[in-house]
Amino acid sequence: MGADLKAQGARRKAEGADKDLLDLFGLLAPGQQDKLLAFAEILAARAPAAGNGKAAAIPRPARETVTMAIRRLVRSYPMLDRRLLMAEASELVAQHALQGRAASEVIDDFEALFVRHYEQQKAKGESRKAKV
Repeated sequence: MGADLKAQGARRKAEGADKDLLDLFGLLAPGQQDKLLAFAEILAARAPAAGNGKAAAIPRPARETVTMAIRRLVRSYPMLDRRLLMAEASELVAQHALQGRAASEVIDDFEALFVRHYEQQKAKGESRKAKV
């Protein structure tokens, strides 16, 4: 339950930043809006953490701990906003550490979590490209 509240808070914070950016964008003249978009595209292209926007296929080792899995998945999906993953991820870690849930099950859920967030981000990117 606490994890749901944390996830909602992270989403609201990200949505707040989106809203602030859109509000500022709306205040600009059309020529300035074009420059801002061009600058954002340059920043996005240069962002080392985002890589090429595609997930890296880092294979899952046979004997992997939950901590190792988190590190592997963060390296596999560097383009994801970790703040948005944090609430759900901390809930999974708690299930393993406090409730004794098997590491392999928690890692399966971690992989599903990262894939879900990646697919959502990819879909958002595709819908933005379709609008342009």
